[in-house]
Amino acid sequence: MEWLLDGKRWESKPLINGRRRFCASQESNGLYAALSLGFFDERCKLLADRLIQHQWSDGGWNCDRKASASKSSYHESLIPLRALNRYLSVEKSPQLISAIDRAAELFHKRNLYKRISDGEIINKRWLSLHYPPYWHYDILSALKVLAEANKLQDKRCHDALDLLESKRLANDGFPKEEKYCQSSNPKTRYFTPADWRPINKKKMNEWVTIDALFILKNATRMDIDY
Repeated sequence: MEWLLDGKRWESKPLINGRRRFCASQESNGLYAALSLGFFDERCKLLADRLIQHQWSDGGWNCDRKASASKSSYHESLIPLRALNRYLSVEKSPQLISAIDRAAELFHKRNLYKRISDGEIINKRWLSLHYPPYWHYDILSALKVLAEANKLQDKRCHDALDLLESKRLANDGFPKEEKYCQSSNPKTRYFTPADWRPINKKKMNEWVTIDALFILKNATRMDIDY
């Protein structure tokens, strides 16, 4: 919290064309973790207020410092949506609810992975199932966050839900199709000592499957007793 709320750190985030450029996923991960661990105090409110105050007009956030950047980043907007929805469990306000709705709309209006202009896929890698995703965006992480926010009933989620269902294996599990983590070199990016299982498109990955079942149950596409 001291690092996130340090004044010098925040002052280094530029304001370009009236938009604050910062990695909102950092503030959001801090807020989400604090709330999930039961630490709720004034600092959580400061982080939530910062996210709401600096939400872009299209509903998201972006750290891109290029003046030409005018649209929110999917990578930087999904985690704030998750954190603000978690914050809703401890404090409610019209501003907070509006921020959550606007962030969800950023993904809904693109069917989670399609361009508005022509309906084409924005990034084919978003269609693969990763675990853990870290700050990266894909349909699994997007559907999970929207499920937590009770936003899956929107018909614009249907294509992504259909795509997720199509990846279901014969044993009812779901595979891990790509990865960002690595366990070979602790000095390089995305090192983890945890066993998230290797990539295997024909074998169930427990972590991916848990998330997929949670999503499909929330979307009333599967009847599951936990």
